[in-house]
Amino acid sequence: MEEQLELGKSYEKVVTLKKKHGKCGSYTHNDGSLFIGDFDENGVKSGMGHLEVPNGSTYDGQFQKGLPNGVGIMRFPDSSRYEGEFMQGWFHGHGVFQTIGGMKFEGEFRGGRIWGNGLLTFNDGKVGSEGYFQDSRFSRDGVAKDDIKKSRKIANFARRICNETSYDVGNGWKTEEQEQNEAIEVGADI
Repeated sequence: MEEQLELGKSYEKVVTLKKKHGKCGSYTHNDGSLFIGDFDENGVKSGMGHLEVPNGSTYDGQFQKGLPNGVGIMRFPDSSRYEGEFMQGWFHGHGVFQTIGGMKFEGEFRGGRIWGNGLLTFNDGKVGSEGYFQDSRFSRDGVAKDDIKKSRKIANFARRICNETSYDVGNGWKTEEQEQNEAIEVGADI
């Protein structure tokens, strides 16, 4: 079933949940971005969801007022990823950013940039810098163990809530992991 929300944008209703507000469904934007997840009573992304954008980046996590807001995981086409807090679509708060090569920053972010206390570790596991970073540049030495610990906790929480998120796949609510396990079991019989 399709409804027109805005000119040129389509919204496919997958299922209406029995809750006070909202719907779970999918929405394809003009630019090809696809959102699957929760909407508020006004049709705005709100709650848990999955977003795919044309450049290959994906986001799984919490949304508010149409933007990533809360805790989630952003994956990029080069396989780097950020797990942590978001505010109004930006990395903001505590989190962990890791490149495919293994270089990692654990600490604070503001407005999408490394900003605050944290730890930079190189891909060989050696510590690069620990202390205060400003505008994605190392500023001064310091001890950031509390911020590192908090960042790791939040990243673990993001992984946990994103793996537990389930969507209606047409034959009942299932997690992605359940779907993959069932596909493997079906394939084993062939």
